[in-house]
Amino acid sequence: MYLYKKKKQGKFHACQQWRHDVADFLRCFASEFAALDGSNLHRLEQLYSHDVRFSDPLHEIQGLPALQEYFTELYANVSELGFTFHGHDQVQDGVGYLRWTLHYRHPRLHHGQPIEVVGCSYLLWHEKVYQHRDYFDAGALLYEHLPLMGTAIGWLKGRLA
Repeated sequence: MYLYKKKKQGKFHACQQWRHDVADFLRCFASEFAALDGSNLHRLEQLYSHDVRFSDPLHEIQGLPALQEYFTELYANVSELGFTFHGHDQVQDGVGYLRWTLHYRHPRLHHGQPIEVVGCSYLLWHEKVYQHRDYFDAGALLYEHLPLMGTAIGWLKGRLA
């Protein structure tokens, strides 16, 4: 098991051999991704192909320019955002999963307190990632922290438990 967290300085860790050493691809990708912040999003081009397809429970994004725009808006709307990577599984050449926890803080959600969401990413790659699919609980990410909706979701969860 390993943990990669964004450094406070937001430095990007070079992992030069990662494209050539298939066994280290996911480990290095996680390290590089954890180092991203709002000031170095140009580094996405080192991780993703130009025609990347990115999706999660809330978004479908096609192409590197659209992905860069998505991350730019994402980092602009939060006061903190980072990932802790817990491990990876490569299931075959160019196919694997990353397990992570997203940590973020938004001034209008959860009274500005930190929010954590556990998830995983399914990645397809050939030198760079060309498909990235995130799996996580969208309610835990957003809906449960909205004033009226959060109360209703909490009540419903209590009734279903």
